[in-house]
Amino acid sequence: MSEDYRNHVYKYVSPNNIAHIFSDPEKATVKFSLPADFNDPFELFLTIDFNRDPDELAFYLDLISDGLQFPTTCFSMSPIVVPMWAHYAQNSQGFVIEFSEAKLREAFPDARFGNVSYSDVPKRDLSELLMRAHQIKKFRYVMWLRQAIFDSAYFTKTLCWSYELERRMIIEHEATRVAGDMMLLDIPREAVSAIICGSRASPETAASLNQIATDIGCNFFSLRMGKSSAIPYMVDQRGMPFVAGNDEIREAEFQCKECREPTSEGVHRCSWCEIDDDARQRAAGNNSFRLLQHLGLLEDYIRDFR
Repeated sequence: MSEDYRNHVYKYVSPNNIAHIFSDPEKATVKFSLPADFNDPFELFLTIDFNRDPDELAFYLDLISDGLQFPTTCFSMSPIVVPMWAHYAQNSQGFVIEFSEAKLREAFPDARFGNVSYSDVPKRDLSELLMRAHQIKKFRYVMWLRQAIFDSAYFTKTLCWSYELERRMIIEHEATRVAGDMMLLDIPREAVSAIICGSRASPETAASLNQIATDIGCNFFSLRMGKSSAIPYMVDQRGMPFVAGNDEIREAEFQCKECREPTSEGVHRCSWCEIDDDARQRAAGNNSFRLLQHLGLLEDYIRDFR
């Protein structure tokens, strides 16, 4: 597992969960799950090559039989992953919570964090370690194998999930509380550094999230889908544009002076805002379909063309 530190991590959320997460202004409540309940059916499968000697495989199963189920929650390393907005934030009607990882570590010092790596094949060195632990049977080899299996099982997924840019937080069972069939963790509000409202959120959702951000004392942004780039950006309450990058949300260095969409250096107006009435008139004059429409021939032409 990578023990690198990040400034921020991001949780994508459906609008239906606003009241559950922010039921108390002093905290944010996050759901944790055991790996057995993850939505990826191949979780824990990318540890070793299972096409091996049955005695080694039985040794492996005995080793992991009760030691790999810890409460886990999943974050993303970016707040602008469009498929994540679609899958986990109800087609951009929901929101994203930005957490300060430093504050999370401060509140939960025993938690483990790590980036998920993506692969469709198990790691070869782990299979070799299993063979040594099974044959040599020394305590240190068994412990090394157990640690390696833990890291590989929790921080590896198949390549089809790579768009998530996932980072995980793992805690002990004692840190969570149980509510019905859910494991929950109450995170101090100081760890919430921003709330990002989806581009398709209802006015009621946006107003509710804005008020929560005010109560918590964190930043509030609204997601925007630009016209000049497929990369989303954000605006704050003043309408100023912000971009995601370098492990943080920062104000856009360059922007269109009309629509405020982020631009490149030296570009004062985006291409769309450069379109004026003269350009529109020239475009209409150059569109031969307008002539066909004027003569009443457009529908016939399109039908015959097809």
